[in-house]
Amino acid sequence: MARIFALVDCNNFYVSCERLFDPALIGIPVVVLSNNDGCIIARSEEAKALGIAMGAAFFEVRPLIRRHRVRVFSSNYPLYGDMSARVMDVLATFTPEVEIYSIDEAFLGLDGFEGRDLAAYGRQMRAKIHRWVGLPVSIGIAGTKTLAKLASHMAKKSPAAGGVFDLTTMAPRRRVLADTEAGDVWGVGHRLARMLKAHGIHTALDLHDAPDAWIRKRMAVTGLRTAMELRGVSCIDLEHVPPPKQTTVVSRSFGHPVTRLDELRDAVSVFAGRAAEKLRGGRLVASNVSAFIMTSRFIEGERHYANTATIALAGSTNHSGRIIQAALAGLERIWRPGYRYKKAGVMMLGLAAESRAQLDLFASPSRARDTDIMEAFDDINRRLGAGTIRYGWPGPRQGWRMNQQRRSPSYTTRWTDLPVARG
Repeated sequence: MARIFALVDCNNFYVSCERLFDPALIGIPVVVLSNNDGCIIARSEEAKALGIAMGAAFFEVRPLIRRHRVRVFSSNYPLYGDMSARVMDVLATFTPEVEIYSIDEAFLGLDGFEGRDLAAYGRQMRAKIHRWVGLPVSIGIAGTKTLAKLASHMAKKSPAAGGVFDLTTMAPRRRVLADTEAGDVWGVGHRLARMLKAHGIHTALDLHDAPDAWIRKRMAVTGLRTAMELRGVSCIDLEHVPPPKQTTVVSRSFGHPVTRLDELRDAVSVFAGRAAEKLRGGRLVASNVSAFIMTSRFIEGERHYANTATIALAGSTNHSGRIIQAALAGLERIWRPGYRYKKAGVMMLGLAAESRAQLDLFASPSRARDTDIMEAFDDINRRLGAGTIRYGWPGPRQGWRMNQQRRSPSYTTRWTDLPVARG
């Protein structure tokens, strides 16, 4: 049976979130920085036109930014995550089949909508997202997920498309494929793109027309699947249930080198608490906790040190207190004085669904009470703001915190940062 997919892609997502709460940013160049304000990770169209490259080190483009008065923001993931969830909620009103692909993209299943004007339906989605959430999106519609990806790019590039590009008809498909470089096809990485170019396959249409035997020999089954998708044969279905996670990691590079154990303990406590929250959010438990620390490899004249310690938990759990205790025990094992630590983190291992948690035969029968405590814990933080209560408050001095000197307020997730409307 023929399939119909749509890819909804938020335009310049991080920048659009910043502009939503500060309309004065519209029409001027804006960039968003990575953790610790190190690199450019998002650019407005105006910033792109100035030649600011994605991934460029901030210190390298600072003269250009000053010269053109580019507005610069530190990444604000609480804001971006909340706005993403709002977009996904709107999409669920148009179809029950929604696969959240990334923070700013979602695939939709539109099977059964063949009898209606799909481009018009896409424009309805786009208008509703803009009206309810305030963010601009582009929508590509096609018979496969790979073609829907290409269609979404066309929706952004073509002013005539009005933000929606329907590729379900045969007529424009070959033209779009001929105008797309093979390396820009979803699933074709840099290495494969170089190989294809060396064999005279420069465009998506060249890959579309290549013999199956040749593709399978040089690109394996996944490459043949990509080619079939370009031909309109759906080989990649929606993932209604994300594949189970094997690990969960929370780590950060520090804003300044850390030399004291008490500061590292503060950082690892926060990371372990956040990892436990992520487990509970996914209805998962862990059987092991790893703590790791490392110095920078790039500071000349300084000794490098990195190490990891894994602690087995007494029964699988997602209880913050037990996970923090294990992570700190791991840190004590690997801590060495005399180093300037640049990064630390916590990794949760041996993940399993809560319903299949392996219990400790000798543990006290307090699992139900622990679950109730953690549910109350999370509910308070949801209602009153992240970090309202936590295990082991890190204290007033947190030199290990990331550099985020240009971060905007958490407009939608913190009571103190709610925007004020003046009439």
